[in-house]
Amino acid sequence: MHQISIRFPSGVVEAYPFGTKISAITGGFGSLRHPLAAVLVNNELQPLDASILTNCSVEPVLVDSPQGAFAYRRSLCFMAAIAARELFPERDLVVGQAIGYGFYHYFEDGPASSDDIAALETNMRNLVARDIPIAMEWRSYEDAIAYFRDHGQEDTLLLLELTNDSRIALNECAGFRDLYITPLVPSTGVLETFELRPYDTGFLLRYPRKEHPDQIQEFKDDPLLYKITNDTRKRSGILGVASVGALNRLNSPKRIKDFINVSETLNNKRVAEIADQIAARSDKVKVVLIAGPSSSGKTTTSKKLSIQMRVLGFEPLVIGLDDYFVSRSKTPIDKDGQLDFECLEALDIEYLNEQLLQLFNGEEVELPSFDFKSGERKASGKRLRLGDRTILVMEGIHGLNERLTPRIARDQKFKIYVSALTQINLDEHNRVSTTDNRLLRRMVRDNQFRGRSALETLKMWPSVQRGERMHIFPFQNEADTALNSALDYELGVLKVYAEPLLRTVKPMDPEYCEAKRLLNFLAFFAPISAQFVPQDSLLREFIGESSFKY
Repeated sequence: MHQISIRFPSGVVEAYPFGTKISAITGGFGSLRHPLAAVLVNNELQPLDASILTNCSVEPVLVDSPQGAFAYRRSLCFMAAIAARELFPERDLVVGQAIGYGFYHYFEDGPASSDDIAALETNMRNLVARDIPIAMEWRSYEDAIAYFRDHGQEDTLLLLELTNDSRIALNECAGFRDLYITPLVPSTGVLETFELRPYDTGFLLRYPRKEHPDQIQEFKDDPLLYKITNDTRKRSGILGVASVGALNRLNSPKRIKDFINVSETLNNKRVAEIADQIAARSDKVKVVLIAGPSSSGKTTTSKKLSIQMRVLGFEPLVIGLDDYFVSRSKTPIDKDGQLDFECLEALDIEYLNEQLLQLFNGEEVELPSFDFKSGERKASGKRLRLGDRTILVMEGIHGLNERLTPRIARDQKFKIYVSALTQINLDEHNRVSTTDNRLLRRMVRDNQFRGRSALETLKMWPSVQRGERMHIFPFQNEADTALNSALDYELGVLKVYAEPLLRTVKPMDPEYCEAKRLLNFLAFFAPISAQFVPQDSLLREFIGESSFKY
């Protein structure tokens, strides 16, 4: 029998028969601190019941790793779908947005009662106790279609319309089947740590943080974000595009162009509504502060908001927070010994607040300009005095943090949180991650305007996320309002740009795992030509040819 060589993290190389299951070689990992979620085979994430067909290096993926935590959370949603199908076979359970280390779930036909939620949790605990294997299986295209049709999984049927593969990968457990999107944990017994918590008309399926995979953290609500995303979800339902399959069906030139125009108009309408909110408080508000995570579209939002403010008779003036950096010699050092430009202390807070107070008192100031080449701040020669209808606009990661403007009265500030809170789902049980949406935006923009490869963007993304968790997310509920910058059609456009970039990441790169996952994800989307995207669209900030200057 043909033999293959498998290299373990210890450096030991052992021979196994061709086609050996991954589950049969996990003893080579030795003692593990946490359960296995999956295994990296030549940097590609694989479930434990997959077969090994080539010489390879393998690494364990535990539930406390980024990839392992992702698999754990997806698996919890899969187990919730199993429990719901067993208890409520006539009701469709749908997964929604992430809130407070949990995913919001709701029944399409009406609210979930406290008894419904209690029964679901009891059934999920029973599934954990039974430790049922979660297997990946292959079905013919015809058999997969028949299964999903018989079980009323309409969104999944729509998703399969884009493929003509002769066989379809499915996840199977306790007789329940769903599309294979990414590897799931090997059995329900791994999924011990979770909580069901009533929320609005549904419930939150809460999961542990990856740093503490055996603990459920104290709940912290995000009511503002829930309201914004719930409004967006209802809008998507009204438009008839709540899933990727429904979007793909629109993909003819006339229909997709009309849908894009409606999506853009809705986004502009929301920006206009925020301008109206600011105008209603213009007797007090002197500065608008815009913040949000990377690639949320803050810059375009500030430009569109400025236009809407002008329509209302105001004179918006944009001040760049980057010009208030302290001298490079005074920039704090992070734990890795690198200059930390993202921390609040990298800005001259006292000088910023002094100038703001002078402006609000009717005085003229000379704005600074930071010279990034020399690392020093200098005079810009640009002098500014506020008029009766002038409102300052400042955009930056610390905008929602009161420590940025401690000397400015709270009622003189209007804070806006911007994020791409994707509401379109792959199907009923598989959501589209808002983080993935932003990562793809960032990847395309980095390549278009900064000459960076997909590999470089993927390498820096964990650092970007750490900064967001420290400097942005803790303050999001300090905002007066929020703007969801996600456009329901945009992933079809980003696919055209991102796929060639992701294919340049090779199997020997550690980031190959993430690149492969994103490629598999984008495969579900029909491509949408950028020619239909308006020049003033927020999406143009990332793909180029915008009518705005950046």
